[in-house]
Amino acid sequence: MAILLSLGTWQVNRLHWKESLLADIDERSHAPAVDVSEIAARLAAGEEIDYRHASASGRFLNDKERHFLATFDGQSGFYLYTPLEMADGRYLFVNRGFVPYDRKDPKSRPESLVEGEQTITGLARAKLNEKPSSLVPDNNEGTNIFYWKDLTRMAASTGLPEDRVLPFFLDADATPVAGGLPKGGVTQVDLPNSHLQYAITWYGLAFALAAVTIAGLFRRKTP
Repeated sequence: MAILLSLGTWQVNRLHWKESLLADIDERSHAPAVDVSEIAARLAAGEEIDYRHASASGRFLNDKERHFLATFDGQSGFYLYTPLEMADGRYLFVNRGFVPYDRKDPKSRPESLVEGEQTITGLARAKLNEKPSSLVPDNNEGTNIFYWKDLTRMAASTGLPEDRVLPFFLDADATPVAGGLPKGGVTQVDLPNSHLQYAITWYGLAFALAAVTIAGLFRRKTP
């Protein structure tokens, strides 16, 4: 009984934590956009930067775009991660959005290779320090196909100096682009929140155990 009740209470506490986290993410993502320099400063100060609304300006290095295997709206393809060279000499990898599988080759979508100064607004995304699962394949830098977002290797495979690459990504928003590709606004906030269901399950089992115990005691006392 004590174990079941403690598990139910733990899930209630987890429910409150998850709801607070989702509310915080919603607030960050809908706040006015700040420059990525502020995002970098907050990250250096130990603050959470994931999903913060941000913007950056610079020139895309289209010949260095990296391709992350993905699906979007039920279609297989790639997210384009292109380094943005900013005026201060730093580089920011921007997830510009989705292109279908057969449009991986930049030659098939020349209109997507925008030139000149660009301003991108979207959501900052924290880098991954390791592969998210042993089931995820290793990145194939030779064919320029990434199965997980290894920012360190993305930067190294383009020859960019590691100390000049900002240690986070920027996911571009859904602002339309020339030719329609890539399709921005691909960020998904996918944080499952089943803690209420789990709490009800554990408390329900505790109630059932109590009912069975009481019924057993009653039968013993009945001649």
